[in-house]
Amino acid sequence: MADKQPTIKEIARRLNISVSTVSRALHDHSSIGLRTKMRVKELAQELNYEPNQTAIFFQQRKTFTIGVILPELAESFFSSAISGIEDVAYKNSYTVLLGQSHDDFEREKQLTESMKKHRIDGLLVSVSKNTHTYDHFKLLENAGIPVVFFDRIPTIPAIHYIACNMISGTVQAVSYLLKKGHRVIGMINGPENLFATGERTDGYIQAMQKNRLKYDPSLIVHSDLSTESNFEAMQQLINHKRKVTAVVAFNDYVAMDAMHYAALKKVEVNKDIWFVSYANLPMVHYLKYQPAASVEQFPNLQGKKATEMLLELLTKKEEEGDTSHYKIIVDSKLVVYNE
Repeated sequence: MADKQPTIKEIARRLNISVSTVSRALHDHSSIGLRTKMRVKELAQELNYEPNQTAIFFQQRKTFTIGVILPELAESFFSSAISGIEDVAYKNSYTVLLGQSHDDFEREKQLTESMKKHRIDGLLVSVSKNTHTYDHFKLLENAGIPVVFFDRIPTIPAIHYIACNMISGTVQAVSYLLKKGHRVIGMINGPENLFATGERTDGYIQAMQKNRLKYDPSLIVHSDLSTESNFEAMQQLINHKRKVTAVVAFNDYVAMDAMHYAALKKVEVNKDIWFVSYANLPMVHYLKYQPAASVEQFPNLQGKKATEMLLELLTKKEEEGDTSHYKIIVDSKLVVYNE
């Protein structure tokens, strides 16, 4: 059987002093003399004593653990985001508890409840594509656990969040295609409950109006982001009554499906129909078909800033009645390939 972990009581017994004296000596309390501090610390080192973290957490009312819920770690975007989150957490002596919703609403709720039971100090979350109510996050906030949303932001007021400017990114994407001579530009947008979906629509409309072109709402089709739904969306655009010569896809994964479907229908990618998307994933450069350009959303930076925001919320003593919420928008950038 392994030896028991030495405790403050053991140190106190061996030195014939009180437990409170040992505790104060280990914390360099001014009321304890230098000789006693040295004796206590030397014995603690000799015994390989380690502080009882549970007791410390109880005393400070913190576990120094933050939860993270994201849709899919296998996606390059979210793996980059979690790297940024862990970098900031590590530098601030926080542990990260990670959960994947796999874009399942019920799983997301279960993860939220589980993290609450594990007494996380705060939560970072990118909501699933199927999330339609947000009461499970409200329960955390009611328990004094702040929540910061990143990338996939719910369309509800009074929340802390960090996101990339998808309106600006979409204006850049559509303007790029217009400069290339395209006038009938389709869009495969995401689920309508996502904040970013609305921003993409707004950016599309702004770019059209800026170039004095009439906005045709039938050119924007929605997908639930599954391969089947992406195929159906691309089918609608290929069969549109107007000849679509370019498509803006919700992200690189959607673009991959759309380009694959186009190729199956003998449509030449970036010749018969051009493609522009979002995320600027490294893997795109190694594919047979790739979009002509992609909007960089800086996931690592989003992860870092979201974590910094959460840690600030954990340390900030808000004034009573303060209802302000933190919001950070990261600028997007269109990256053009092969030019």
